[in-house]
Amino acid sequence: MATMAAVEAEFDHAARPPHRFWTLVEGRAFFELGAFYMSRPFLATLPKGDGHAVQVLPGFMATNTSTGPMRRLLRELGYEAHGWDSGRNVRVDNALIRRLETQLQRLNDDTGRKVSLVGWSLGGVLARELAKLHPDRVRLVISLGSPISDDRNHTSAARLFELLNGKEPEAMQGGRFRGLDEAPPVPTTSILTKTDGIVHWRGSVQKPARTPTENIEVYASHCGLGVNPSVMIAIADRLAQGEGTWAPFEPSLAVQWMFPRTSLD
Repeated sequence: MATMAAVEAEFDHAARPPHRFWTLVEGRAFFELGAFYMSRPFLATLPKGDGHAVQVLPGFMATNTSTGPMRRLLRELGYEAHGWDSGRNVRVDNALIRRLETQLQRLNDDTGRKVSLVGWSLGGVLARELAKLHPDRVRLVISLGSPISDDRNHTSAARLFELLNGKEPEAMQGGRFRGLDEAPPVPTTSILTKTDGIVHWRGSVQKPARTPTENIEVYASHCGLGVNPSVMIAIADRLAQGEGTWAPFEPSLAVQWMFPRTSLD
């Protein structure tokens, strides 16, 4: 018979949405946006890129407008940063996947170089699955607060997502988009926050894989991940690595205070 401690431990790891408190204080993202603009002079000094293309995918119910500040910074750092060609991120269907594949192929063909993918929340899930479909065209994947789990109970947006997409979205039919927790066969970074009010942080933890993977914890809200200065530092560091080279993220001494080192078990 299981002990009470074992039962409690199992419950602690059970898939569930974030605590309601963190959801209620998601408005703190406005302060993160303010911090982003206040720190722009510093962010402009982050490692410069090599000019390769970066495709940025917005979160659920969001558009390219939400990723505008990030993409402008990435362009300033020397990348060819692009939004996506799919309007508002609502429906996960075959038409969306075809548009994403077409854009990825175009960017890869036009530049002659692999493309880095950065996805926020649901955008990160899509970025990872896109990399699984076309690993030969993708340089690396970075997800921000993404529910990289087959159990939607990790997110408070599960009911709305299923209302708009059904229990089994069209893109999942035929056996695709299964095993969301499995990393794509390219270097993969999951950036997460334990104070996420939309996706429980456990649902964003990337488990070890054969390919290089890592989790980077930051102090942020879910809605602020796309503008949080610490997230920008991590993204710039990851993108600046040479193609074919990879090492785990190690923040410099000056910014270590921005990256908690707590257990993700």
